[in-house]
Amino acid sequence: MLDQFSRTQLIFGKPAMERLAASRVAVFGIGGVGGYTVEALARSGVGALDLIDDDRVCLTNLNRQIFATRKTIGQYKVDVAAARIGEIAPDIAVHTYKTFFTPETAGAFDFSAYDYLVDAIDTVSGKIALAECAQRAGTPIISSMGAGNKVDPTAFQVADIYETSVCPLARVMRHELRKRGVKHLKVVYSQEKPIPPLEDEEISCRYHCVCPPGTVRKCAERRQVPGSNAFVPSVVGLIIAGEVVKDLTRFDPSRRQ
Repeated sequence: MLDQFSRTQLIFGKPAMERLAASRVAVFGIGGVGGYTVEALARSGVGALDLIDDDRVCLTNLNRQIFATRKTIGQYKVDVAAARIGEIAPDIAVHTYKTFFTPETAGAFDFSAYDYLVDAIDTVSGKIALAECAQRAGTPIISSMGAGNKVDPTAFQVADIYETSVCPLARVMRHELRKRGVKHLKVVYSQEKPIPPLEDEEISCRYHCVCPPGTVRKCAERRQVPGSNAFVPSVVGLIIAGEVVKDLTRFDPSRRQ
């Protein structure tokens, strides 16, 4: 029977679509990268999505985040994302958590309940904790490395964390994960060297904060506010979604089921 996922089924086949519909994916971080991942997973037929992010939509998110519009400024990102998913595929089970993921908040989640984890968060401590939790639970995970201060969307590739190079974030992650005994971590990363953001006080969040009322971690408190654009985070998010879908369906283009 024809439905909204019929075009996807023409590529992956019916058994694969049934696996997607039975899958539960948790996306940690619903920003520039995570937002596009969520959008693509919803449009691909994933049956349940858990959205984890305590941030609200800000004016400066409009240049790159798919859920950010003038109407959604000030709203929680997970609420906006859930509403949009409902308009795309109302049968998807959506669970939202207004939680800033850290090693301290990791205990609030049962990682064994998920079929896949997506790490699209910004902090190194959170990314490390998520990788450790995934390994203990035996749950597949894919992690986004640095997407800020970059302009070449064609440079991103999928690799194990221990096969990465150039990316400063990946270098830190390799070092810390090795110390903690995490043997593997699938990542999306780029060998493009980050471009130092311009120091311009007239447009700096550090001096002209426009974060919505109630924002806990404001840009002014960051060591550096990274530059961003519309075409790099989106590509990273879509690459991640593609890997999740292919892994969940066990897709083999040479032998489609």
